[in-house]
Amino acid sequence: MEQLIHSGIIIVLFICIYFIINRIIKNVIRRQFVKNGEKRKKTLLLIVNSIIKYFLMIIAVLTILNVYGVDTTALITSLGLLGLGASLALQDTLKDLLAGFFIIFENQYDIGDTITINNFKGEVISLGLKTTKLKASTGEIYTIANRNIQEVINHSLSNSLAIVDFEVSYNDNLSKVETVLQKLCKKLTKELPHLKGDVTLLGIQSLGSNGIEYRITVSTDPMEHYAIERLIRKAVKEELENHEITIPYAQVVIHNE
Repeated sequence: MEQLIHSGIIIVLFICIYFIINRIIKNVIRRQFVKNGEKRKKTLLLIVNSIIKYFLMIIAVLTILNVYGVDTTALITSLGLLGLGASLALQDTLKDLLAGFFIIFENQYDIGDTITINNFKGEVISLGLKTTKLKASTGEIYTIANRNIQEVINHSLSNSLAIVDFEVSYNDNLSKVETVLQKLCKKLTKELPHLKGDVTLLGIQSLGSNGIEYRITVSTDPMEHYAIERLIRKAVKEELENHEITIPYAQVVIHNE
């Protein structure tokens, strides 16, 4: 009965220690990584929390075994020899852990980032010392061992660029077209979300077979450019129609002799 009481006290004590250390780590990370953003903090908290949890669990188990009279010194020695043999058989796992360590502390990517690995593009939903999990926009989940990650494209480290190309008819007055588009760009700059600059009309992009192509660009928050492009295209179509400016489409001319 006494052993059970001691075991219960040990479990409660280690749970308290875990929550105290976890709270301290959270405060330290939040203060030291103020400029790194919430995604970086979340990633570090997840990794450090896992390490502390499993370390305290091992210490708690060994302490409880000691209460029951188990020679933990001999057990640790045996585990050490067993671990040495296992390390030779688990070289790939050790490579995963080492690779995961460098990924995390080199800040290659964080949970919530959109990245491309091995031609698979998705959001990082899990980042551990052994594996990384990505979720594609269409729902597929890709799990890859960290040792197999050779090249990473991180789409979330810098701003994205929204690019919208569209055509107007050769018959339209270009001065009128550009005046209308300039006013529209100023309006969109004030109304659209997630912008990192002004909506800009770059001018004529090309002289196409069906019409004169213009280009509008704007810098956005990371990965927000797709949504912004859709909003700009809709606004351009409506504005050109309101000013009776023709948006050309492909036509086939047939000559009947």
